[in-house]
Amino acid sequence: MTASDAPVRVDSWLWAVRIYKTRSAATTACRAGHVRVNGEKVKASQSVRPGDELRVRIAGFDRILIVRQTLTKRVGAPVAATALDDRTPPREPTAMLAVRDRGAGRPTKRERREIDRLRGG
Repeated sequence: MTASDAPVRVDSWLWAVRIYKTRSAATTACRAGHVRVNGEKVKASQSVRPGDELRVRIAGFDRILIVRQTLTKRVGAPVAATALDDRTPPREPTAMLAVRDRGAGRPTKRERREIDRLRGG
């Protein structure tokens, strides 16, 4: 494990703290514009230092991360958690969808009311 205050590539840091499974996935996210450092879109080779704010878009949601410690090698989850400060706001709960088996026929009046209640109607 290499931890210091020296600058590290953003794709390498995202991989080291386990935001992405592979470094190439982190590089691809940078190329696609899903990674911002201090509000600016960055290339994978951009350096990050302790105190930098990263906004990483994963699965349609932004994660806000503050760099506490720079890492160059991938580390275990407990150590990775100490290298960043996650300031992501909690997600809103998603609505449950009514799922019916295919070929189950037309819903009964009671089932329709339950479906309407789930949909907020």
